[in-house]
Amino acid sequence: MKEIKGKKARELRAAGHHLNPAVSIGKGGIGTAQVAALDEALTTSGLVKVKLHDAEGAERREMAEKLALATNSAIAQVLGKTVLLWREPEEEPGEPAKEQD
Repeated sequence: MKEIKGKKARELRAAGHHLNPAVSIGKGGIGTAQVAALDEALTTSGLVKVKLHDAEGAERREMAEKLALATNSAIAQVLGKTVLLWREPEEEPGEPAKEQD
């Protein structure tokens, strides 16, 4: 699991500000259905907001880390009960590799 910092984090936070939560995690915690929905949302859009309804304090960060590990994504932000996750888009076969800034 990686955490995004610096300029890239600011860009992702700005892009994710207007997003509605794509996945909600409730009393039941993180289940396979939530991980599957999050994985699909990350595949589709790359940047996803997750709402943690019953998480408190340090538990939020822990849940964000578990979600990031389970979906091979990075944490762009943990703010209150909202987590912003980002995953680099997968390259299509036959496409040239993208250059990193």
